[in-house]
This record gives sequence, structure tokens and C-alpha cells, in this order.
Amino acid sequence: MKKILTTILLISLLVFSSCGNKTISTESSNTSTVSLSVEEETVKEETASSDELNSETSVEEVVEENIDSEETDASKLPSLSVLGSEIVNSNGETVVLKGLSTHGIAWFPSYINEDFFHELKDKWNCSVVRIAMYTDEYGGYCSGGNKDDLLKLVDDGVNFATDSGLYVIVDWHILNDANPNIHIEEAKEFFKTVSLKYKDYTNVIYEICNEPNGNTTWNDIKEYANTIIPIIRENDDSSIIIVGTPNWSQVVTAAKNDPLSDYDNIMYALHFYADTHRDSLRNTLEDAVSNGVPVFVTEYGICDASGNGAVNEDESRKWMELLDKYNVSSVTWNISNKDETSAIFKPSCTKNSGFTYDDLSESGKWVLNNLGGSLD
Repeated sequence: MKKILTTILLISLLVFSSCGNKTISTESSNTSTVSLSVEEETVKEETASSDELNSETSVEEVVEENIDSEETDASKLPSLSVLGSEIVNSNGETVVLKGLSTHGIAWFPSYINEDFFHELKDKWNCSVVRIAMYTDEYGGYCSGGNKDDLLKLVDDGVNFATDSGLYVIVDWHILNDANPNIHIEEAKEFFKTVSLKYKDYTNVIYEICNEPNGNTTWNDIKEYANTIIPIIRENDDSSIIIVGTPNWSQVVTAAKNDPLSDYDNIMYALHFYADTHRDSLRNTLEDAVSNGVPVFVTEYGICDASGNGAVNEDESRKWMELLDKYNVSSVTWNISNKDETSAIFKPSCTKNSGFTYDDLSESGKWVLNNLGGSLD
């Protein structure tokens, strides 16, 4: 019996010693290995329940993807709001945004690229870029265009702008459709989608109807706005929303007399082309902003209203002086090499980034100088 007890004791001591050595070894020299093993088990569990992760994906790849996702999840730019007739930051300081608008992204998609958007910030000295998505023209969102492709271009534009430190205007670019209520169902779908997607971004601005025109009245526009704004606000309760005004966004007095007063952070669009729109429209703008109407010039050119004709530097200078006087933000039309005066690149220029001064049209050179940029 004594011999049996001795044998049992020896066996117990051996087992205990073996376990003790194993624990010490793991904690002292393989701590990182244990952590990695836990992560690997987590990855295996996630892999089993997700079709998106390949079963051979390494832990390092998954961690890197998660970090990248978090870094680009939302802009780090200060959020903006509307105070009186001006845009302000969270400290109540006036902010004036200046930049450029794309042409229709269905027609000129190649300018939506990361390198060029960095150039807009670093070389053109832009603080904002406008993504113009036509609704009713050829290839438009509501007229046979590929909605998935257009949404991808908008998404790329928003994320390239975000990565470049730019504010970005998502522009529902009505023109041929004249009255925004014509495609209101598509607009509801679109703005529900994008406002949910970018609800945490601090740099996204929504322009819900570019240029109402023809017989479209301010009441028509308000009816549309009173449908679309609440849809955006369900997801995003604070981003600035810009509403177009009658007659190709020129009658901002309508907003002065009958504003959309049920919502915060609403602005009103005014568009001008310097060789067509002169003192009369400047007086309209001045009357509006001096009476507290928040106006954003989301589109302007330095030629005539067709996008062609001569560059009128004298009238353009008068417009710039007025915008500066009242701290009105503005965006120039257009980023393209289209054979028209308002395009900032020469028709012969086929680049989509890496531009030089020689690549610029007459309008492009004026705009670069006006923004205080340099391509050197």
C-alpha cells in the first residue's frame, strides 16, 4: 500500500511540474503569440459567418483593413452651420468656402480621382469641390443613366474630397427637368441613400435642386424642399442643405420673402455668369444677404450664361468684390476640357491630374489666380 501511495505521489508531482513549466513559458515568452491566437480564433469565427472575408485572409490584413475603414469613416474637418447670412464653424467664426465644380460626372468621370482632388486642395487652393450629377440629361440619374455607376462616382468624389481635406457639395443637378418635383421619387431615394451613408461626415453639403427654371415657382420649390429636407434630416440632423431658387437660381428674393423657416442650416443658391448677369443680379444678391438671407453661389462663370462667349474680367471683378464684402461662398463652373469658355482646361488637354499652367484655358488661368493657387 505504501508503495502504491508513493507511486501516485510521484506521478502527481510530475504532472504538476509539467503544467507549471508550460504556464511560465507561455506567459513569459509567448504573450504576443497568445494574443495573436485569440485574434486568429476571432477571425475564424467572423470568416465562418461572412462571405466577404476569404478563409485565407491573414490577421494582419484584417486589422489593417479595419484601421483604414476607421480612418476614412468620416471627415476630420470642422462641422459647419449657418448663422444669419454666413457660414460659421463650431466657434462661431465666419467661414468662406471657395472652389470648383465638376461638369456632369456622367460625361467627365475621369476627373473624379484621388490625385486631382489633392491638387484642388494643395495647388488650386480650393476649400470645397462640387460633384454635379445631372438628373434628366443624357446619361442622367433619372434618364437612363447607370445609377450604380453614378452613385459610385459620387461616393468616390466624397471620399477623395474627404481624404484631401475638402468640403464637398453633393449636387442633384436638375436642368432640363426644370421643376424638381418631376423626379421627386428618385430624389427621395437618392437623398435617403447618401444622407445615411455620409451622416457622420462633417464635410458634406447637400444641394437638392441645382437650377429650377421655366415656369417653376418658389411654391413648387418649397413643396419639393419640404419633402427632401426631412428625409435628409432623418439621417443627418445638421449638415448644410442648399436649396435652388427660381429662374435658374437667381430669384433669392423669394427666400427673403418666404424662407424655409422650419429647418436649421438651410442656404439658398444663386448662380451667375458675369458677362450676362450684371448690376441687376448683383443688387438682388446684395439685397438678400444684407437682409440676413444665407446665400451660397454654388455655380458661376466669367463668361456668358451659355458657358461660352468672351471672358469678362471687369464684370467678374465686380462680382468677386461683392462676394468678398458679404462673405459669400462660391464655386466656379467647370472642371472639364469641354470646348467651351467656362471649362478650365483646354480641349487639347487629355490629362486627369498633374496639370500645368499651359494646360489651362483662359477661364482656368483666371480661376487659378482668383483662388490664389499655383501649379508651379
